[in-house]
Amino acid sequence: MVAIPVTRSISIDSDELIESFTRSGGPGGQHVNTTDSAVLLRFDLANSPNLPDAVKHRLAVLAGSRMTREGVIVLRSEGARSQLMNRQEVRERLFALIREATFIPKKRKPTKPTKGSQLRRVEGKAKRSLVKAGRGKVRE
Repeated sequence: MVAIPVTRSISIDSDELIESFTRSGGPGGQHVNTTDSAVLLRFDLANSPNLPDAVKHRLAVLAGSRMTREGVIVLRSEGARSQLMNRQEVRERLFALIREATFIPKKRKPTKPTKGSQLRRVEGKAKRSLVKAGRGKVRE
């Protein structure tokens, strides 16, 4: 059980990451049918003791369709020919997702336009209306 640092305050045990290996899709050469280079990483978010509840909730929203009903995040990587590179890539994607979930979004403060800006907007619309009205048919 090795702790993998994700942020300064959050680290994940290596036991929480379940990796399985399969053959990558797409074209290949002589070696393609013998190597399991694609990596399928599963992370049980619902039962992870190392993540705060607020981060778990934001991470569930960020994961979207990559999360199962049981609360397991499933990520797949098959971009590289090397299993090691695919493992690193899929782990880094998970850690980036967790880092993104640690940021607390700022609450939006609704603002109201000033009286002057409202007047300028209405006057601009009136001017534009006159310009467009002048483009009509000429009547004698």
